[in-house]
Formats: sequence, structure tokens, C-alpha cells
Amino acid sequence: MTRDAPVVVVRGDGDADAADAVADAVAAAGGVVRRDAGNGTGRDPHDRPAGAGSPTERTGAGARPDADALFAVGEDALLSLAAADVSTPILPVDCAVGRQSVPPERVGEAVRRLRAGEGRVVSHPALSVAVDGERAGTALADVTLMTDAPARISEYAISTPEERVDSFRADGVVVATPLGSTGYARAAGGPTLAPDTGVVAVPIAPYTTLPDSWVFRLPVVLSVERDEASVSLIVDAEERRPVPPHAPVELSVDGHLPFLRLGDDS
Repeated sequence: MTRDAPVVVVRGDGDADAADAVADAVAAAGGVVRRDAGNGTGRDPHDRPAGAGSPTERTGAGARPDADALFAVGEDALLSLAAADVSTPILPVDCAVGRQSVPPERVGEAVRRLRAGEGRVVSHPALSVAVDGERAGTALADVTLMTDAPARISEYAISTPEERVDSFRADGVVVATPLGSTGYARAAGGPTLAPDTGVVAVPIAPYTTLPDSWVFRLPVVLSVERDEASVSLIVDAEERRPVPPHAPVELSVDGHLPFLRLGDDS
């Protein structure tokens, strides 16, 4: 939608200076800034951003039906939205996760493209994670099983509702959404996924010279078949709990979040 003054919610990750700089860039490019109340940036809520004609407002993530975009500044701010009820299209800023992340110096350009109606919305899944039937978290980027001891190999298995796909010996295994496929999974040798293509499962440091990776539609089940060291569940880079042998780690879709793509970005 073309809009003279797009409304942008700015959500920071605790770095007040970075969020303030993005808010100033949004306002300087002609946007109207709303501050996310869940991640204050250190400014008084009545401060006026540069170039704006009205005070900054604070709001919860996704709570403003009039907002055109939610700029998530930093990876922590982005990943904190995994379990949020977000209806406003998200644009990551200065994040390692996701190809659509905008560097801080291009925030003004992003606002101008938004004003010109160049944006489109794509949907990315959030992953529900359960261990042996017990809820263990929600992931936006990836879920990892990893041995706690360096260079200690365990045996893992991966299954779908239709079949047991494979088992392999490795330091761990990571399952990434399309958003997270540019991060740890890619570093481990996996492909980068386009939106709405499922998830990718990639062994980490596998004990083979010809490792496989797999792209699946959810649900997917991981398990530890043999542990030569203790294994931990890591959800979006946060360690959650140990995973005992043969306990199913079930990954399923837990809703979708809207993301903003601008111009010719894929």
C-alpha cells in the first residue's frame, strides 16, 4: 500500500542506541515511529524523533492495527517474536538471521520503498517444540540437538509421520525454518530455503565424508538413538533442557508470522 507517512513500530533488543538510531532514520525518511512497549530504548516516550511532527508512542508487538511494518532491531528482538501474536509485517534490521534483513544504513531506503508501495508480505512458520510430549518452546529460526562435550559424537534419528528417514552419527543436528536456513544450518552445510518450502534438517559435524541433508514438510521428529555424551535441546540459540535417549523431539507448525519483503528482494 502506498502511504504518505508509513507507520513503523520499532522493537529493540536492549541496545538503546541502535534502536534509537533506527527510529531516527525512520522519522528522517518520512515515517511515523511507534515504540514497542516490550523493549524500551531508554528514551522518554514523549521525545520527538527527528523530523516527526508528533511524539513517539509505545505499543506492544503487533498490537497496532494501523502500523505498516514492525522493524525488529537486532537478532534478539527478532527471535523474541517467535511466540508473539504479530499481525504487522516484520522487517529484521541488522540481523544475521534471514536474507531480508536490512543493514542500519539502509533503513531510510526501506521506509522510502514502503512509502512507494514496493513491499510485499511473505509468511514464515514458527516451530512448536515438544520433548516426549512436553512443550519445550517455540522457534522462529532453528532447533538444535547438540552434545554437551566438544567433539563427542552421538547417534541421532530423524522421522516423519510416514517413515523413519535416517539415522547418523554426529555432534548434533539442526532443523531450520526458511528464515533460519541462512544461519547455523547453512554453516553446517545445508541449503538456503525459500519461503513456504518446509524446513531443512542438517547433521552437525557428521561422522561421514558424504553427509546428507533433508528438506521436509512439518511435522518432523528427532531423537537421540545413542548418547556418548549428554545432549541438549537448543531453541533459537537458547539452551532449554537435556534430551534423554529415545525421547521424541517433535517439531510442528505453531502458526505463521508475516515478514516484509521490499523491492526485488527474494
